[in-house]
Amino acid sequence: MTPQPPHGTPATPASSPQLPVAETWFTTTRIDDAITLIHEPHVHPFLQANIWNIRGRDCSLLIDTGLGVAPLRPAFPQLFADEPIVVITHGHLDHMGGAHEFADCRAHQAEAVETPPPGALASAALFDELGMAETDAPNVPHLLISALPHEDYDPGSYRLRPTRVSRLLAEGDTIGLGDRDLTVLHLPGHSPGSIALYEPETQTLFSGDVVYDDRLLDDIHGADRCAYVATMTRLLELPVRVVHPGHGPSFDGVRLRELAAAYIASHRVTQDVA
Repeated sequence: MTPQPPHGTPATPASSPQLPVAETWFTTTRIDDAITLIHEPHVHPFLQANIWNIRGRDCSLLIDTGLGVAPLRPAFPQLFADEPIVVITHGHLDHMGGAHEFADCRAHQAEAVETPPPGALASAALFDELGMAETDAPNVPHLLISALPHEDYDPGSYRLRPTRVSRLLAEGDTIGLGDRDLTVLHLPGHSPGSIALYEPETQTLFSGDVVYDDRLLDDIHGADRCAYVATMTRLLELPVRVVHPGHGPSFDGVRLRELAAAYIASHRVTQDVA
């Protein structure tokens, strides 16, 4: 989740019947021959998470699965013709909403993906669930979608579905795709079991919500600022060429180090004031 300002037409409240029906719920952007970025353009930026599909020689990898308002798998029959490995970077609704559609789902043991909270598309209910004040994200509208996936969809009926974890992930585990290997990094702070996937050969980091180029949510339920500082300190030393984050555009290693250093400095200022 990212507290970005709204863009485009504000969403209609849940009680309104005037939301349009989306012609398509997902869009894709080809990053290179192996990596595809999947978006949900009708989800407000606060919940609009990146879904990364990496095609390997022997199997494919799906990093996070979006909000789960519309089914992900039927939308991309070619991408998911074979059963992909699904890695859930953390257990928030915008990252694991569609995970229940897949058989091989992996996550850190500290994330409650098998017993998640219900979630909500109404911002007030979601903020209450997360432990956020509405003043923390004043530009977020009442409803966090701007269209319906189909005519009969009721935004008030949204519930985050639990996901059976096929394998628990821990620091140093490897996800092998045949022609490329990604290493699990346990990087708590945003949540206790937040993980990123790092490919040493290409110095590529799929960061989830550990880091993205916006204000990070470090004061919600499960967040830990001291752990976040340790995570950012670690990222300062990690050889990274490109970051593919959980929200927003990708950025390079220089920007990663700027973001990490700024977070550490801000935390130190807060401690000094306290």
